[in-house]
Amino acid sequence: MTSIYWFDNAFLPEEEVRISPSDRGYYFGDGIYEVFRVYGGRLFEADAHYERLRLSAEGLKLALPWGIDGIRQAMDELVRRNGLTEGTVYLQITRGVAPRNHLYPAGVSPVALAYTREIARPVLAMDRGISVVTLEDIRWLHCNYKTLNLLANVMAKQEAAERGAADAILHRSGIVTESSASNVMIVKDGILRTHPADNLILHGVTRAVTLRLARAAEIPVEERPFTLEELYGADEAFVTGTTVEVTPIVSVDGRELGSGAAGPVTRRLQRDFAAAIGLA
Repeated sequence: MTSIYWFDNAFLPEEEVRISPSDRGYYFGDGIYEVFRVYGGRLFEADAHYERLRLSAEGLKLALPWGIDGIRQAMDELVRRNGLTEGTVYLQITRGVAPRNHLYPAGVSPVALAYTREIARPVLAMDRGISVVTLEDIRWLHCNYKTLNLLANVMAKQEAAERGAADAILHRSGIVTESSASNVMIVKDGILRTHPADNLILHGVTRAVTLRLARAAEIPVEERPFTLEELYGADEAFVTGTTVEVTPIVSVDGRELGSGAAGPVTRRLQRDFAAAIGLA
């Protein structure tokens, strides 16, 4: 089946999509994106994703073509046209096509593109857990904007893979921020801790859902920075994200974390998340 893309406010077969080499997303990474999870043919937590898209666009002074309502309608139609029941929607908006110049160009129309992918839930990783390594967070100081500038994240993920790990946990001078593509949470003495949603991390939609579920389950929550030593000494740890949901961490830098398996708080949040997406 031919995959249908949304490009320049039209629905096209993939082979008809043409990106200009003068697109500012190509040579500056001057753009933003969102990745939506689709369960049962519906975008999960769509309002939260669209609000983050709006805030990212506002931060970059980037106009959203067709507005949030127009984009929302297009994404729903894209899912319908591709017959997607379980997977993701990737949406990217660049500032547009213009001669190469560092200054924002005037009178340029943003370029929007979106497509769907079938992706199964990571059931095995959520059951067994993953091993991670820690790396210095060398990214810029506006990680709260979901921009196309992901090279530092890519480099971290690649180094983790080369060291036999599934992901890299990033830190700034010993203060844990997030992973290369997800948010990080630890549990110590029954208390759930995660870095506050400031400019040093991406405000994850799954992060917000997980914290909401934890509070509903009367699990104490602290949104505060924690150290590498606290990560090493945690009873439990896990990452949260659109494609990883709630995935336990079972070792860090070759050290077994906690019992070496998913703990009771992690399992409770996994069950509650499954219920939230209508699978329990």
